[in-house]
Amino acid sequence: MSGPTQHYDWGNLSGDEPREATRPERMPVPAHVSSDIGLLVLRLAVGASFAAAGARTLFGLAGGPGTDVVAAALAGLGFAAFAGPLAWVLAVGQLVLGVLLVLGLLTPFAAAGLLATKIAAVVVAFVPVPSAPLFAADGVNSVEFDVLLGAGAAALVFAGAGRIALDAGRTYQRRPLPWAVLSLVVGVAVALLVLFVLRR
Repeated sequence: MSGPTQHYDWGNLSGDEPREATRPERMPVPAHVSSDIGLLVLRLAVGASFAAAGARTLFGLAGGPGTDVVAAALAGLGFAAFAGPLAWVLAVGQLVLGVLLVLGLLTPFAAAGLLATKIAAVVVAFVPVPSAPLFAADGVNSVEFDVLLGAGAAALVFAGAGRIALDAGRTYQRRPLPWAVLSLVVGVAVALLVLFVLRR
């Protein structure tokens, strides 16, 4: 015979509810300085890489291609009908979400959004026919960097920002799994929308 049904506590976004005294089932934030430093390094590397890519596209920094060149490239990849708006959304999204990762703010949601861009990039490169090498050593325009950044974003979806972040103490940091799954589902849904609705 099964026991009584237990409801899962999703908490709230602000993280301002009382802690274990009234919510003993809520997991405490891991108190490991080494983990916090490791997550900070990962956030800085992944977030800064995305933010730099977005800034280069938007403002042409460091010889960046600009939105017109990115739009032309997207059109060549099958996004002709939406190439212009998609180039702007991609650039702004990379910049804003990358900065959020660096700050450690809304981390699972920002990371999921950036993961969506890399899922789309890898799928476009390999489906239906591989059009780019996997490894950088095998040629230009490889997807190795996309895979690594996507993996870093995916890790942050589940691991969170750590305590050296603006997210410190928020509910989705203290109860990460349900929020990570929700963020991941939304991110994958966005990637599928881009691939199957905007690509014609």
